[in-house]
Amino acid sequence: MGKRGGLSSDALDAYEACAVAYDDLTAHHDFGLWLGSLMPVLDRHGLTGNRLLDVACGTGNSFREMAARGWDVVGCDISPAMIGLARGKAAGSVRLEVADMRELPVLGAFDLVWALTDPLNYLLDAGELTMTLEGMRRNLAPGGLVVFDLNTLRMYRTEFAETEAIETDEGRLVWEGRTARDVAPGSLCEARLGYDFEESPSVHRQRHFPKRVALGALEASGLESLEVFGHVEDAVFRQPLDEERHLKAIYVARSAGP
Repeated sequence: MGKRGGLSSDALDAYEACAVAYDDLTAHHDFGLWLGSLMPVLDRHGLTGNRLLDVACGTGNSFREMAARGWDVVGCDISPAMIGLARGKAAGSVRLEVADMRELPVLGAFDLVWALTDPLNYLLDAGELTMTLEGMRRNLAPGGLVVFDLNTLRMYRTEFAETEAIETDEGRLVWEGRTARDVAPGSLCEARLGYDFEESPSVHRQRHFPKRVALGALEASGLESLEVFGHVEDAVFRQPLDEERHLKAIYVARSAGP
């Protein structure tokens, strides 16, 4: 297991190993559709400006749509390999940094700080979650908003418990879930990802964070929860969050003080 800043880093190991496969794995993600649900919520909570910090930005799929809409974007990720791929897509239009979200430096004052496609589930406990949210808060401009998603219990009992193969130009990509279908809330869950020709697939370990834990981490980090949503494949935001029906939980927050 790798180390960075004295903290265990399964995520660094996993994403350095699977960077080349990441876009194949997430090819079905439709960020334009997802933003169609998110942006009206943010507008309702007073979103102004156009400065975005994309925490754990991966290969850049999560910020490309925002950059195309005219946003001034900065992205960061713990994996140099993922940042390298993101730089190729950004073509110099986005500032990109290698950074551990648990020790997030102040990269600016942003109107929107987000972490999407479940990076916070790679944090091992509530303490690391609080550290990450504190860093996101420190990067907010006055009135700025924080958005992040977390995998639900349903996600771990289905996709993290199943095996799926995807045919790609590189070869057959296999996602092998190793989590029990009756896994308990708050558990550490595991899946493996790799092409058929690879001897050592990347190992993805994630922690399920129940809503009460996520809300506690928000409060401890100095953030105020504004709304919590759930959604399934259609990306329509619904309330209340139902951990056994929804695949993702979406949290919207702001600084709780000056």
